[in-house]
Amino acid sequence: MTAIAAQPAGDSGAAPQWINDLMDALGAPGAGLAIALENLFPPLPSEVILPLAGFAASSGRMDLIAVLLWTTAGSVIGALALYGIGALLGRDRTVAIAARLPLVKVSDIEKTEAWFLRHGTKAVFFGRMIPIFRSLISVPAGVERMPLPAFLALTTLGSAIWNTVFVLAGYALGDNWAEVSGIASTYSKVILAVAALALLAFVVLRLLRPGTGRRGQRRRQDA
Repeated sequence: MTAIAAQPAGDSGAAPQWINDLMDALGAPGAGLAIALENLFPPLPSEVILPLAGFAASSGRMDLIAVLLWTTAGSVIGALALYGIGALLGRDRTVAIAARLPLVKVSDIEKTEAWFLRHGTKAVFFGRMIPIFRSLISVPAGVERMPLPAFLALTTLGSAIWNTVFVLAGYALGDNWAEVSGIASTYSKVILAVAALALLAFVVLRLLRPGTGRRGQRRRQDA
């Protein structure tokens, strides 16, 4: 197979060399493997992998349908692995771990659990289109033992939509596929900034409220 062209190292859409090597060696299954790893290790750039695979298809190095099928399969496999971790962890262990964390109360876990029971199907489906969250959402789905057929259907559909958009964008742009990565990178940064602000707000509010959190509970018990 002819080597897939990589962008210059300084380009914001540059593909790590191992991704190019993987696609060169395995073709569309290599793109699927890269996406499976991206689900397990969110810092890996799906916004680079998918448009690059689309570009490879546009240049005749991969079959477009095969790329779409393999990348979606990779998303589902990665999500299943995280679902399994959540199922093995279970609710009791999750609550026990949360109880040991500063500023976190068991009631926080119970509220999250209640929210997931109400909105879990939407969270799993739409979560596949949100950076970082698309990996993390599989864990609570496993903890809550969401029915596996439903989890698979929602994950497959959400992943297929996300992957298809980026693969086809890379396919349409050809040599300019990295433009997709630049837009997606901005989207990812906005999502991460909102998540960081939400976490900061949670910490500040918890610190400002007297008698909250595990340490506050201990103070009330000692009194």
